[in-house]
Amino acid sequence: MSKTKIFKIEKEEYNKKDNKNDLLSMAIGIAIYAFILIISSNLFTNFYIDNYFWAIIAAVLISALNYTIKPFLVFLTLPLTIITFGIAYPLVNMIILKICDLLMGDKFVISGFFSLFFIAIFISILKIILDKFITKNFKGSD
Repeated sequence: MSKTKIFKIEKEEYNKKDNKNDLLSMAIGIAIYAFILIISSNLFTNFYIDNYFWAIIAAVLISALNYTIKPFLVFLTLPLTIITFGIAYPLVNMIILKICDLLMGDKFVISGFFSLFFIAIFISILKIILDKFITKNFKGSD
């Protein structure tokens, strides 16, 4: 066998392993996001989510919005983010949460502008912390 055939076989096996790990890490990420939403709902009075099932649905919806709409929103708000030295960046997360609020109806409710601002910051910080500890340990165990 030539080196190119061996390389192709190894590359295919590597890609299969990555797809499996990507799917599992995405599922873990959604579970983490749902857990964060439940914690946020218990801490903030202006944020309500019905139960853990709806938290998982909201986490899937927010993840989908983060992959589809968020890059466009970041691009649109980039001048404002630069002018405010990054203080306006949570505005993007606020928009994502508000879209989720509008799509899910009374199962996921966030009321008030300032509470939405602080909830978006809290969710972002907690997501970063939990991703760093949980997802990093998961990926490191390969």
